[in-house]
Amino acid sequence: MAHFRFMDLDIWKESIEMNDRLFDLAEKLTDAKSFRVAEQLRSASLSISNNIAEGSGSFSDKDFANFLNFARRSVFETANISFVAFRRQFIKQEELDHILNDLDALSRKITNFRKSILKNTN
Repeated sequence: MAHFRFMDLDIWKESIEMNDRLFDLAEKLTDAKSFRVAEQLRSASLSISNNIAEGSGSFSDKDFANFLNFARRSVFETANISFVAFRRQFIKQEELDHILNDLDALSRKITNFRKSILKNTN
């Protein structure tokens, strides 16, 4: 099997695990009222790992850092969609808390990794 740079990154591995959990959650949101929220949740959570993977293919660390910024922003979008799902009573408080805590931890790791990459460019 081919091996890509992003496959070695802990932030990518964690974003894939988060994506699996959120896709599972989206699968539970099957009625017509929650369909759009489920699609947005899938898209935003997938964007996290996609941006990490895409950025890892950059030729410069500065460009990679830019994609990490996009990934972090997708974390925030995913958090917002999760909060909307809670407000619409599609998920319970406990599930929201777990998602938000995990997204917060992932956001911090992406930020720290981005800082370490940018530090090496100076």
